[in-house]
Amino acid sequence: MFKVIQRCVGPASLSLLTFRVYAAPKKDSPHKNYTKVDELSLYSVPEGQSKYVEEPRTQLEENFSQLRHHCEPYTSWCQEIYSHTKPKVERFVQWGIDNYEYLQNAPPGFFPRLGVIGFAGFVGLLFARGSKLKKLVYPPFFMGLGASVYYPQQAITFAQVSGEKLYDWGLQGYIIAEDLWKQHFQKPGNVKNSPGNK
Repeated sequence: MFKVIQRCVGPASLSLLTFRVYAAPKKDSPHKNYTKVDELSLYSVPEGQSKYVEEPRTQLEENFSQLRHHCEPYTSWCQEIYSHTKPKVERFVQWGIDNYEYLQNAPPGFFPRLGVIGFAGFVGLLFARGSKLKKLVYPPFFMGLGASVYYPQQAITFAQVSGEKLYDWGLQGYIIAEDLWKQHFQKPGNVKNSPGNK
């Protein structure tokens, strides 16, 4: 063991010593000119005038350029339509997600009520045989009756708002019909409307 330690300590102790080494040129070698750092091509930019020359277009590139030029109005139109419809689609998707979550956590008794209202619409469709106008009127009317049984407060509010709107539409229609009647059917030389006969 002692011999092993001696053999390891000797080379290890020599590595801790420092030596200076001096290099001298050979006497018989000729004197060389040394290159400066600035003269190296790595550190200096070669002087010269560079000129950008664009390569001529190939026939394929020219065809693609013409195709892109012809399709540009359509692509801009598509981008404009997409920018207009994207918010609407996002709102529709959010509405669908909200309804899905509501149906997942529906209040008790919601699905039986929905079934009764749907069945009322089906009954209205059965009563509306033979007429297209009846098919448009009867199912919503029967569904509205079924919904008003389960949701009376909302039905009263809906009836009030709908009644006011129907009254406004009827009044506007009456005013328009009266104006048209005066313009087309009453002539200015009519005997009944002349001021001298009053």
